[in-house]
Amino acid sequence: MSIECLEHKSKMRLPVSLYLLSVWLGFLCVIFVFLWSGTWRGGFSWDGSFLQFNWHPALMVTSLVVLYGNAIVLYRVPLTWSRRWCKLAHAGLLFMAVVLAVLGLCAAFDFHSANNIPHLYSLHSWTGISTVALFTLQWFVGLCAFLLPWTPLAIRAHLKPLHIWMGMAIFILSLITSLSGINEKLLLTLNGRNGSNTEPYTALPAEALFANSLGVLVVIFGLVVLKILSTPKWKNPEFENETDRPLLTDAR
Repeated sequence: MSIECLEHKSKMRLPVSLYLLSVWLGFLCVIFVFLWSGTWRGGFSWDGSFLQFNWHPALMVTSLVVLYGNAIVLYRVPLTWSRRWCKLAHAGLLFMAVVLAVLGLCAAFDFHSANNIPHLYSLHSWTGISTVALFTLQWFVGLCAFLLPWTPLAIRAHLKPLHIWMGMAIFILSLITSLSGINEKLLLTLNGRNGSNTEPYTALPAEALFANSLGVLVVIFGLVVLKILSTPKWKNPEFENETDRPLLTDAR
């Protein structure tokens, strides 16, 4: 390969700095959500109290935003990844996200049941349960279509555009749900629903400022991930063909 071709190929790859920025922003989102629950909300437990509910935002941001976002940009990572290992890493991160998301839902539902609070009454809960349901379905269909050997090659090729579109749509829903959840929790906790004696949300106390900053981090992380996904020149041509042999029968 000529020097000109190598230089052209290098220009088409995702900048390492942008990928590292997405990783760092995701790490900050996780740190902020755990600090919020640990510092201002009293920590974590699994006893039906508000300490149990604290697991809900921590696990949902970690799973549906950070793990999910990092999983869907793996195909753009500017490293030497084989197609086989990239697919396995993609599926593995998404599976971890599914497990944590289900645990996050369990924390919320158990808390509501223990305190006689109605389930699924808010817009946040509607978008949240829909996002987790779509995410779980997307992971299962992806597993059957792109990792297991029995799906016909033609079906895999036709499913791929829908799989990519659904992946981005679910990520956007995750961002919307997380932002609405942060705002809803602040409104409830800072306006006396949990017996808190802190200043109201409208006074913008330190907790509100910190949680709002978490929301801003989630937005920036989401925008960086969507920028990476929506830039055609950063696609890896080695991962574009879905008409080859299924992954689990590939000995390479």
